[in-house]
Amino acid sequence: MEVIADFIWHLAPFILVLSLVVTIHELGHFLAARACGVAVERFSIGFGRALFSRRDRSGVEWRVGWIPLGGYVMFAGDPNVASVPDAAGLQAMKAEILARSGPESLARHYHFKPVWQRALVTAAGPAANFLLAIVLFAALFMAFGERTLSPRIGMVEPGGVAEAAGFRKGDLVVEAAGRRIGSFQDLVEVVQVRGGASTDFVVNRDGREIRLTATPEWRRIATEPGAPRVGRIGLGPTEEVVRQTFGPLEAVAKGVDRTWRVLTTSVYALGRMITGQMSAEQLNGPLGIAQMSGQIAKAGAEAAPDLGRKVLYAGANLIALAAVLSVGIGFMNLLPIPVLDGGHLLFYAYEAVARRPLAASVQAAGYRVGLALVLALMLFATWNDLQRLQVFQFFGGLFS
Repeated sequence: MEVIADFIWHLAPFILVLSLVVTIHELGHFLAARACGVAVERFSIGFGRALFSRRDRSGVEWRVGWIPLGGYVMFAGDPNVASVPDAAGLQAMKAEILARSGPESLARHYHFKPVWQRALVTAAGPAANFLLAIVLFAALFMAFGERTLSPRIGMVEPGGVAEAAGFRKGDLVVEAAGRRIGSFQDLVEVVQVRGGASTDFVVNRDGREIRLTATPEWRRIATEPGAPRVGRIGLGPTEEVVRQTFGPLEAVAKGVDRTWRVLTTSVYALGRMITGQMSAEQLNGPLGIAQMSGQIAKAGAEAAPDLGRKVLYAGANLIALAAVLSVGIGFMNLLPIPVLDGGHLLFYAYEAVARRPLAASVQAAGYRVGLALVLALMLFATWNDLQRLQVFQFFGGLFS
């Protein structure tokens, strides 16, 4: 029973968080498509056989698939759920539409819309993810305010990177890598992705601003095999706590700022992974996100003294996770890889400049390569998850 309960603790939060983020992403595509007059055949959360399906008066089938790892919007006449065009199929579709409904009906089909409308519909998914993150962060700031540790230095590790760089106990860090620092957590977020990278800091010491330079070193955050490495310079905070409350407008501004910080950190970390300056072992797949969801929900529940506050704190932690995950999914979908939204936008940009679509054979090859890249990335991330969860060590122990 304990194993089953632990499984539910991890699975249920994961499904809730992922379903929310995916639903909003697909809703962005859906609403933009409807605004552009595109006919939609299906809105699905999850893949595979339908667990639930209903068709509304406008003809849209609303579906929940049994595999809760994504979703899609299928436009009228789509040859597949990825909206991948096929030259011969489009010609046949066009001839069929013209014969059945006349030229005016072509305007309701996605693939025959002006390129700017297709680009708008495509970009609306990631945009919806960023908007969701802003809304969730703003809601948390307005409901709970912010309680953070001051960025004042309470400990400098003897013989560490920070001591060698000239940091002193009592220094107030005001800037790191060009980013303004408002809390010790802000400092941690900057440093943890900059292992091996020379980083400039500005500290306030006795009313004077002093510039320091340090190169964070990679350290594992836990002793277990497979634990990810993060950048560290050997600093600790004081016990000075900064408490802030926010009105609606201030909360939205903080939500925008937090979303931007998560996005820029993600972009920087991915760039370092691509160039080999940062290990890709930090990438999480579905298993890693599920584990994180369970741990975050548990942490919130264990910090509360009664059932009501357990639910409140666990829910707040999952909302914060959903906001971060939403930024990640929005960003990843904008990567210029065919089959992702960014790949579609890349093709539309070519079409807008060249005033003709990219050759069908080139698009088809691009989609095959893009699909292979996405699948390889998912497999690699899942491998990281299995290593981190010590699954291989577990099965190895069964036969040793």
